[in-house]
Amino acid sequence: MKALGKHLIAEFYDCDTDTLNDVDTVEERMKNAALVAGACIVDSSFHQFSPYGISGVVVISESHLSIHTWPEYGYAAVDVFTCGDHVDPWVAFDFLKKAFGAQRFLIDEYQRGNYKALGISDEASYKAVEASA
Repeated sequence: MKALGKHLIAEFYDCDTDTLNDVDTVEERMKNAALVAGACIVDSSFHQFSPYGISGVVVISESHLSIHTWPEYGYAAVDVFTCGDHVDPWVAFDFLKKAFGAQRFLIDEYQRGNYKALGISDEASYKAVEASA
């Protein structure tokens, strides 16, 4: 099935708890994941909760990466949503899994913007659709 984008929804378990509660480290690793996947960073916003936990997003030209951490459980919920063909969300996922020291994970991939539902021919490329916008 052809689609405008891929959306990975990941559950990271048994992560490094200190890393998950350091807002600067979490932001740096999320930005690095975007870059190694080939994305163009537009902006980012991260918030440290008290007594622990972080929520944040890296906005990329191709969509976004987001994270919500529960250091007390060694858990992080991560989304990687990319559009187009030049950014690979799986590269970002692999980077983040290692960066947060996840010992276990669950992952689902969703196709976003299904061509058929949008009325786009399967032969059309995302670039052609982008050029006509």
